[in-house]
Amino acid sequence: MADLFDDYPAGAAWDEMIGPDGEVRTAYRNVHAALAQLSDGELRARADTLARSYLTQGVTFDFAGEERPFPLDVVPRVVGGDEWEHVAPGVQQRVRALEAFLADVYGPQKAVADGVVPRSVVVSSTHFHRAARGIEPPNGVRVHVSGIDLVRDSLGGWRVLEDNVRVPSGVSYVLSNRRAMAQTFPELFATLRIRPVVDYSRRLLAALIAAAPAGVDDPTVVVLTPGVYNSAYFEHTLLARTMGVELVEGRDLYCSGGRVWMRTTQGRRRVDVIYRRVDDEFLDPVVFRSDSLLGCPGLMTCARLGTVTLANAVGNGVADDKLLYTYVPDLIRYHLGEEPVLPNVDTWRLEDPGALEEVLDRLDELVVKPVDGSGGKGLVVGPAASRAELDALRSRLREDPRGWIAQPVVQLSTVPTLVDEGLRPRHVDLRPFAVNDGDQVYVLPGGLTRVALPEGQLVVNSSQGGGSKDTWVLGGRVPRRSQQQAQHQRPPVAQDASVPIDANPQDARVQVMQQQQQGQQQAAGGATC
Repeated sequence: MADLFDDYPAGAAWDEMIGPDGEVRTAYRNVHAALAQLSDGELRARADTLARSYLTQGVTFDFAGEERPFPLDVVPRVVGGDEWEHVAPGVQQRVRALEAFLADVYGPQKAVADGVVPRSVVVSSTHFHRAARGIEPPNGVRVHVSGIDLVRDSLGGWRVLEDNVRVPSGVSYVLSNRRAMAQTFPELFATLRIRPVVDYSRRLLAALIAAAPAGVDDPTVVVLTPGVYNSAYFEHTLLARTMGVELVEGRDLYCSGGRVWMRTTQGRRRVDVIYRRVDDEFLDPVVFRSDSLLGCPGLMTCARLGTVTLANAVGNGVADDKLLYTYVPDLIRYHLGEEPVLPNVDTWRLEDPGALEEVLDRLDELVVKPVDGSGGKGLVVGPAASRAELDALRSRLREDPRGWIAQPVVQLSTVPTLVDEGLRPRHVDLRPFAVNDGDQVYVLPGGLTRVALPEGQLVVNSSQGGGSKDTWVLGGRVPRRSQQQAQHQRPPVAQDASVPIDANPQDARVQVMQQQQQGQQQAAGGATC
């Protein structure tokens, strides 16, 4: 084996590139052979070029309140085509079941009446919003975009870690990673059949247009952002640009006559579909937080009247609740009449007194998570926690068992990652993104692979210091036209010259808006990557 892999250590986790016998797994053979031809210096030179390209493009994320270039590792994560034919249907099944659950929970609540999900689990969820009850989306879709987090366990099997169907983020890194890696390893893209991701923005726009209110033939779609201080602002701008639609803030919109309008330099313009990246609580100050400056008063009234579509729908966060997550396999059986394709990670419901006592006795062995947490915040890994941390956690669990779940420590699979010591195994997860247009659920081939950069670290979130890898799904014929578009075409731009009017930058509200833009991400379950 070449120098780069001579001292590659075998760990306790399932390594995706190299098996326990030292043999390279089939999906990685071409990638391994290409890396093996490089010296350590040559690989680091490519990694430096990759990092500089991200710094130049402004591909950033928020870490501890500071904007940093997003770490992209030079070694891709590879998924074989046959594996993907198992993963993608599992994600689609999950999305269809959550769609059915949300339609039911904000409608007749048959699953509650039939005892599939306890009423207490629903009504006690932080993100169950009664204001959304009875609102019927025009094409029946509430989860237009989803990010279903997956992990591979110690045997290499895929499991669902959590669901993100409120305002899932991270797809911009998928698109940016692919563009950067195609420039870094052009020889591999020339020889491997890597399924493209360039089609995502077109798919998303088509799904948003399909969700337009009835009778609207040429809908106006906008992306609603909290503003420049939000940690995902780069993603908001990229998606608006690649879809060719306007990027707006709440102050660019107003409601009048039961409709939503956008202020532009050429007068007002009706808005039909809002791909909103603002959390529920900040969306409409009439219904939710009265102090919010990020949304638009009257949005919920217009949604209820059916004159505007909010994507994703308000109230989806109840399906992100990590306690509700434990019921999703039952919901798949109930709503779809199918067995789950992708199993959950084993989970204790701490509302059960017996489960609570067992967890309290084994805190030093388990991972404990707040049910409405995101970005790894609040998570406690028992084996790595101090006695004082475990004692404090024990008190919190007794006071609020509904607010927590517990899981065994899953040894996430590893992929070789370039660190100071060379190529070393680092733990990864995967967030495939799915788009539902009402007729089909499209799963973007690959998704966002997040990697925990510190040795032994199991928390992969970028907000906790993690990075990412480009995810290559092999197999399938790539249409030549799509390849040419990806390489030669500039991203589409909005055809309408009307643009939102920028507010006065000296507006007295700016400081409050900055605080809310940064703070809304703290409150978002599953919103951060």
